[in-house]
Amino acid sequence: MRKLLLETFYRLAASGYFPRGLIAGTVPPVPPQQQEDGPPQLEIVSHCWQYSWVLTYQLSSLVLHPPERVRLQMTVFYCPEDEPTSRVLEFFGRHSHPNLTWNWQPLRKELLFRRAIGRNQAALATRAHWIWFTDCDQVFHRGCLDSLPGILARQDGPLVFPREVRCTELLGLDDPLFRAVADGPSLVDIDLRRFSPVTHTRAVGALQIVRGDVSRDMGYCRSIKFYQEPLTHWQKTFEDRTFRWLLGTQGEPIDLPGLYRIEHARKGRRSFRRGSSSLSKQSHGR
Repeated sequence: MRKLLLETFYRLAASGYFPRGLIAGTVPPVPPQQQEDGPPQLEIVSHCWQYSWVLTYQLSSLVLHPPERVRLQMTVFYCPEDEPTSRVLEFFGRHSHPNLTWNWQPLRKELLFRRAIGRNQAALATRAHWIWFTDCDQVFHRGCLDSLPGILARQDGPLVFPREVRCTELLGLDDPLFRAVADGPSLVDIDLRRFSPVTHTRAVGALQIVRGDVSRDMGYCRSIKFYQEPLTHWQKTFEDRTFRWLLGTQGEPIDLPGLYRIEHARKGRRSFRRGSSSLSKQSHGR
């Protein structure tokens, strides 16, 4: 009951029903960006709990279309109990590129299930100029990451988001895209013809690109204890709207090419049975 009440309270607060200043204080001023020599540094933060086949497409996109104009650290929070995801991370850890650093962060599943815990940990520790909080169903295709330096150099606000993401239809469990990785990790690419544009009007959970200095100062919902408490199971997350509320902005839209999202008809609770066309129900996670 306590968790339900707190969840409802912060959802209402983030929707504007309570004055932000009474609960979280004033929004700190954001200083102008500091221009530095060398390529900009970006960190992408993803979570994966029994979504190894989708994560395979995300990490494949970084290997097949590696960044040339930005230094990228790819951070993935996972639980070692999720053996298929562990195998995916081991597989991609053997692939290297001068501008790409892998950063696998194991967590107990109770900590993984509250996405804000890992995000807060990454926000406070990041050394990047910008940090992108995303989900493992996002695919960064050709030109996506290398378009960011010029776009972000013109941004002085704390939060931006891609205005458009190209998405699949809701895919069934026997879709060829999923079956292609049913037997384990491999390098796979997407069929761009299967994706259509979807427009966003705010920085939703997987599209939050935050200034690094702001992240180091504020963390990710660090000031709200409720969002740093472990959970016994994965549940739908609402802390992204609270995070925007704490920042005092819905984010500024940017036009970013090459960003794709794989939509699935059944959200989580499934994993591939090796060599089988069926999927078993498991705990939801991304």
